[in-house]
Amino acid sequence: MAMWQGAMDNRGFQQGSFSSFQNSSSDEDLMDIPTTAMDFSMRDDVPPLDREVGEDKSYNGGGIGYSNRIMDFLEEPIPGVGTYDDFNTIDWVREKSRDRDRHREITNKSKESTWALIHSVSDAFSGWLLMLLIGLLSGSLAGLIDISAHWMTDLKEGICTGGFWFNHEHCCWNSDHVTFEERDKCPEWNSWSQLIISTDEGAFAYIVNYFMYVLWALLFAFLAVSLVKVFAPYACGSGIPEIKTILSGFIIRGYLGKWTLVIKTITLVLAVSSGLSLGKEGPLVHVACCCGNILCHCFNKYRKNEAKRREVSYYFPLKTLWRSFFAALVAAFTLRSINPFGNSRLVLFYVEFHTPWHLFELVPFILLGIFGGLWGALFIRTNIAWCRKRKTTQLGKYPVIEVLVVTAITAILAFPNEYTRMSTSELISELFNDCGLLDSSKLCDYENRFNTSKGGELPDRPAGVGVYSAMWQLALTLILKIVITIFTFGMKIPSGLFIPSMAVGAIAGRLLGVGMEQLAYYHQEWTIFNSWCSQGADCITPGLYAMVGAAACLGGVTRMTVSLVVIMFELTGGLEYIVPLMAAAMTSKWVADALGREGIYDAHIRLNGYPFLEAKEEFAHKTLAMDVMKPRRNDPLLTVLTQDSMTVEDVETIISETTYSGFPVVVSRESQRLVGFVLRRDLIISIENARKKQDGVVSTSIIYFTEHSPPLPPYTPPTLKLRNILDLSPFTVTDLTPMEIVVDIFRKLGLRQCLVTHNGRLLGIITKKDVLKHIAQMANQDPDSILFN
Repeated sequence: MAMWQGAMDNRGFQQGSFSSFQNSSSDEDLMDIPTTAMDFSMRDDVPPLDREVGEDKSYNGGGIGYSNRIMDFLEEPIPGVGTYDDFNTIDWVREKSRDRDRHREITNKSKESTWALIHSVSDAFSGWLLMLLIGLLSGSLAGLIDISAHWMTDLKEGICTGGFWFNHEHCCWNSDHVTFEERDKCPEWNSWSQLIISTDEGAFAYIVNYFMYVLWALLFAFLAVSLVKVFAPYACGSGIPEIKTILSGFIIRGYLGKWTLVIKTITLVLAVSSGLSLGKEGPLVHVACCCGNILCHCFNKYRKNEAKRREVSYYFPLKTLWRSFFAALVAAFTLRSINPFGNSRLVLFYVEFHTPWHLFELVPFILLGIFGGLWGALFIRTNIAWCRKRKTTQLGKYPVIEVLVVTAITAILAFPNEYTRMSTSELISELFNDCGLLDSSKLCDYENRFNTSKGGELPDRPAGVGVYSAMWQLALTLILKIVITIFTFGMKIPSGLFIPSMAVGAIAGRLLGVGMEQLAYYHQEWTIFNSWCSQGADCITPGLYAMVGAAACLGGVTRMTVSLVVIMFELTGGLEYIVPLMAAAMTSKWVADALGREGIYDAHIRLNGYPFLEAKEEFAHKTLAMDVMKPRRNDPLLTVLTQDSMTVEDVETIISETTYSGFPVVVSRESQRLVGFVLRRDLIISIENARKKQDGVVSTSIIYFTEHSPPLPPYTPPTLKLRNILDLSPFTVTDLTPMEIVVDIFRKLGLRQCLVTHNGRLLGIITKKDVLKHIAQMANQDPDSILFN
């Protein structure tokens, strides 16, 4: 039957006691929900005989000398009514209306007593308290993850004998035998070859260190994928596609639960430490959302309203902006107190370039933007193709083997190259670095052909042997990062994409920057240089090119522009380089959009079939609501409930024979005049509760949704009033409404369905899933792909 479907069809509905609905009403629960047909057989379906009525004065049915009493048990709210099943879309309009009613009731009661006034003040303050707790918890977890990942990454190469809890850098900080040129070497830090065979020299020592590096990487990866598979399957991936879908109103129970938070935090450290080409910034968004969701359950204001927990999505009032700012402030303060980077700064890659950029350099910056766009489009297409292969073949059944194979390949290829062996964050920091006189890195191995340096600035110098060696190693690193990231992102472990994308761009930018620097040094007389670059001046900063390249590649993958530039400010502190960053980001987006409209997260949303309406895309097709609504022509009639003529048995039969998430209520089947809309879940809970708690409610009891009971003949069982669960103002459109307007309404109001009428008569229904299928069909895509998988 062509009737209403929710964002996901409910395959049958749950059997058992009413407590089963209560148990699945929290987002902390796991997703396993048994779905079987409900058994409506009740022992009290037959009204008692007259003599039984006389013996049992508590019977409320219509017997001789007894009036027909109305069962309006919904005068007090029933737990579970108004909640949602798993894999369904929330009703934004209803949730916001309920929140306004709650706020209005608290405000009115605050004038009655001092206690009510205190309750009103605490309710208003609870939002700020929640933001404080979220900031403290998120900042603490971020610091813990960063410190732990740094220590475990260094553990692959050796251990600190002065204290095993110290990483390599901290171990040598306290040493008295460290030289400035070899600040990373100290007697307290021992490689595995020194611990096992007591020497760090020779081929055998190299093989031992190589073996231990690969072994630790495999161990970390195995622990990460095993914990995810066994305890929290939702802890894999970056989480951003799912977070966007949840914020749009979709319910995925357990995705933001406590088990997911614990396992994601632990496995994120293990995954990053394994040396795989992934980052922790994307998964940290998931971690922060888990913190917010769990802490929301401490406050009734948020626990009982799905929209309040998602008001950063469609609804973003000014007070939410200020509270978000406050939460970020608390998280930053907490992170600064922990000082995970060891430099008393909040930014991950602090930069301090001494030379301003020149207008001519916009040309290579734009070239980096083009490279970033090409890389982004290539990565999205190849990664989505690989993830689709993983989902549709036997490969997806062996996540542990896949992770171990990719980890082994990555570790074996990474160890010989010092730039792939180090963590990706350290690599980016090295590439962003502006070389000084005291830098011992190979990237700063220039020939010093000068006597003095003005203002602390070093002039452009010819590259030395170390620089040329580093260029070859970086070129090989670039190839490995481009290829291995395609297969890494999307595996069943926590995996972010920010850091790998930035690494690809930073390597390309540093290579181009060094090339421009040497070109300016050896060909200073060229017209493009002599007007602004004088002999012996510091003209080109390769580190700036690395930063711009990182922004370009990140923009090509995610299609971010303004937010990307802000993120780069946060990561580097380089506020004065806004123009180069914006030029590269915009160029990257234009090039990538020319090759494909979707960013990586939108592509994964479509791949998984999540019911997400992208607000940025325009719908320009000339179709009408009647072209999309159900039922279509030649389809069976829409299944509806009547307002006062159906029995409990009639409603239970409809529920058991259909899988729809709700039903329109009409005056009668003949008139089809719309009265309202009732959710399937609310019907089930209400009828089951009435059968358990009210005597006399039987299968022949009349259910009505009107204010007053319909006239009934004598000797009829008690009626059941369900008006309180009826939505009396469902959103409606006419059959001639353009779909362009309908799509816009769904996006801006966050609707889960709207009813289609003609002159007040009900014709059909359009759900969010129908809209998504229609958009896919108009874009020549498979409409059946819009199904949560």
